[in-house]
Amino acid sequence: MRTGFDLTPYRRSTVGFDRLFDLIENNARLQQGDNYPPYNIERLDEDRYRVTLAVAGFKPDEIDITAQQNLLQISGRKAEIAESDTSKFLHLGIANRGFERRFELADFVRVERADLADGLLTVELVREIPDAMKPRKIAINGKGEVIDITAGDKNAA
Repeated sequence: MRTGFDLTPYRRSTVGFDRLFDLIENNARLQQGDNYPPYNIERLDEDRYRVTLAVAGFKPDEIDITAQQNLLQISGRKAEIAESDTSKFLHLGIANRGFERRFELADFVRVERADLADGLLTVELVREIPDAMKPRKIAINGKGEVIDITAGDKNAA
């Protein structure tokens, strides 16, 4: 898959960045696809995000939200309108099509909750970095004390 630029030289000279290059290439391919439904991504706080999709006409039981490791997939499937029901319409302009949106998530990002109101589906995301992965300041005093940068207190190692 070719994007607007060639990533091959970077792939040859880096180690461990394959996932990043795959994300860039997959995103470039998805940009060429369908833009339905429209969506917003907001950063609410340092570790809190919100994805909002305009899903007018969809009911909660017609929307499926699946969170896997590093992937949020939102899909919607409308029930088919029966042939006898379409004869009642003088104009049928509201889209009755399904959709699927995929969002790549960073490590340690999880879905907190999802709400559907006024035709907008909002999915709240939170990044929770495990304590073992948070940066720690190591004191150089030979006593084995560890200072937690995030809390600012000393913890015995």
